Amino acid sequence: MMELWYRLVSLLPFSWAEAGGLYFMKNALLAVLVVTPLFGLLSTMVVTNRMSFFSDALGHSAFTGIAIGALCGFAPMWAAAGFALVLSALFTIVRRHTDLQSDTIIGVFSSTAVALGIFIATFGGGSFTKFNTYLIGDILSVEPGMIGLLALLLVLVAVLWLASFNRLLLSSIHPALAGSRGVRVALQEWLFTAAIALVVTLSMPWVGLLVINSLLVLPAAAARNLARNVRQYHLFSILGALVSGVAGLLISYYWGSSTGACVTLCLALFFLLSLLGRRKRA
Repeated sequence: MMELWYRLVSLLPFSWAEAGGLYFMKNALLAVLVVTPLFGLLSTMVVTNRMSFFSDALGHSAFTGIAIGALCGFAPMWAAAGFALVLSALFTIVRRHTDLQSDTIIGVFSSTAVALGIFIATFGGGSFTKFNTYLIGDILSVEPGMIGLLALLLVLVAVLWLASFNRLLLSSIHPALAGSRGVRVALQEWLFTAAIALVVTLSMPWVGLLVINSLLVLPAAAARNLARNVRQYHLFSILGALVSGVAGLLISYYWGSSTGACVTLCLALFFLLSLLGRRKRA
């Protein structure tokens, strides 16, 4: 499978795309093509649900999971994914059984996760610096096996969207109406938060915790300025994330900067252009 990808990439007009070398860049390009549609798709529901900072809370919980995994001898990424799933379930329960606003709950969970992660990482005089790589990320180090896992996650999220989008949307806009129509609102909310948890935790080592929230906010925020219907909303969000991801990867390679930061800046430019386009259209 990867050999076929390498042959396809060799057709591109770039020096790094030539056959026989720089496989890390070719792997990174494939990872971008897999990850960015995931963020573009999830971004639409994050913005619709006004949960723009939820990915920050999940990122902090993933960091805590990594610290727990390192302390207990577990695989760090799987420990992070498991802890994030637990946090997403707790978030759904608290959100359903209290009158607190989502941003308040997110703030409570986020601050608690950060404190717990730092406590565990520095317990017994440990060093926090060994986790710095997760703050910035390095997509050039992504391995083919992880790309396959992210591709599987993309398929699962796409199936979830096709099978449950109407119920997800109704549950986010009017939970009481959704419940009266037989929609299991709590389940829909947990599926949505669990999908975000998995995407954030599995992408964090390559995207970076400091900028990962932008990938869940900017695509849909820009798409809302351009879209005239729900289909366009999703299409523009996915395409904007995809184009910005590829452009950010190329810029980071030729300018020697962080890929996550370059992708974020490209998304910010996309948002600015969409905002200007919206004003002209108005």
